[in-house]
Amino acid sequence: MTSPSRTTALIVAAGKGVRAGGEIPKQFAKLGGKALVAWSVEAFASHADIDAVYVVIGQGQDALLADALGDHTVKTVVGGAERVDSVRAGLEAIALAGGTDQVLIHDAARPFLSHMVINRLRSALATRHGACPTLPSVDTLAVSERAPAALEAHARTLGDVVDRSALVRVQTPQAFRFDAILAAHRNYLGRAHDEPPPTDDAQMARGAGFDVVQVEGDAALEKITEAVDFGRAEALIASRRTSRTGMGFDVHRLEAGEELWLCGIKVPHDKGLSGHSDADVGLHALTDALLGACAEGDIGSHFPPSDPQWRGAASHRFVEHARDVITAKGGVIDHVDLTLICEAPKIGPHREAMRAAIAAMLCLDMDQVSVKATTTERLGLTGRGEGIAAQALATIRI
Repeated sequence: MTSPSRTTALIVAAGKGVRAGGEIPKQFAKLGGKALVAWSVEAFASHADIDAVYVVIGQGQDALLADALGDHTVKTVVGGAERVDSVRAGLEAIALAGGTDQVLIHDAARPFLSHMVINRLRSALATRHGACPTLPSVDTLAVSERAPAALEAHARTLGDVVDRSALVRVQTPQAFRFDAILAAHRNYLGRAHDEPPPTDDAQMARGAGFDVVQVEGDAALEKITEAVDFGRAEALIASRRTSRTGMGFDVHRLEAGEELWLCGIKVPHDKGLSGHSDADVGLHALTDALLGACAEGDIGSHFPPSDPQWRGAASHRFVEHARDVITAKGGVIDHVDLTLICEAPKIGPHREAMRAAIAAMLCLDMDQVSVKATTTERLGLTGRGEGIAAQALATIRI
């Protein structure tokens, strides 16, 4: 009986990403609320048959990667000047750690990796040295020729059409038996090269005499290269999201000698709200609405009132935590609507400050935040001035 194959993912994220613009390399730029490289890390880490994830980064990019991945644990390798150098560095690091049976080499610039593609690649390795996902070429292909000198400088003219029936678009990840692709890279390192280095590992493997089979690719695996590609990717994420609504409700007792915090604003009043934290009833209701929208429990499950560390805590921490939970799930917050229920104090004079405070907590524009107030016509505990209640709705896409 043969033992199960060990499979390692190797994500190449060492480039400078200059064509995409931005202040940081594109692999660390945000897409759908999380770093580009994080999409690939999560795709591999969540697959039951991936045993380890390595990420190859550039010199000095450790902090950027740590910020991009948060709680995700990966093995980090410093790459080289060219892609071929970075891949080889990753392979050698895997070999030094004891090796693996199969390796899937993936470019961080292709964020939307599905488990189906991973499964196809692993299945193909049962009989082949390597496999890569491909898509047919559906556009007409032609040679681009430089125009005569008499025409506009650097202009190019359309040349002959190329038969597209035998052409495919090659994607990543590309999967290989580990010993084969390691040998191919080591063999390439030991040769003198007048030609440009291979642009992918399938070429490297074929050049070393190993067979590489095609599997069905995925249109969602398009590479992000230019700044405009981020807009296309964001649109794809938006098309996959569904809208959700969460509701929150909270009430706190008014007591003398307490400060009154409402929606992150300290409001002058002769009484304040009593509670384990700062008792900001508005932010507590809002936290529950946000957590409910992403099906992540309630405020008490994340911040137990029995835990002394939350005694007197500022409630904006609870809201920001709920925001980060939504972001970590790939969601976005579209709108929040909060209603404060009390006879006093008057909310109107503080409404805009409250909206601004909540907008800052959630990284939203002011027009995505609504704060209202109402009374119970002097009925019940709020009507008698014994406490303040709040209800909130949060609309998100995830």
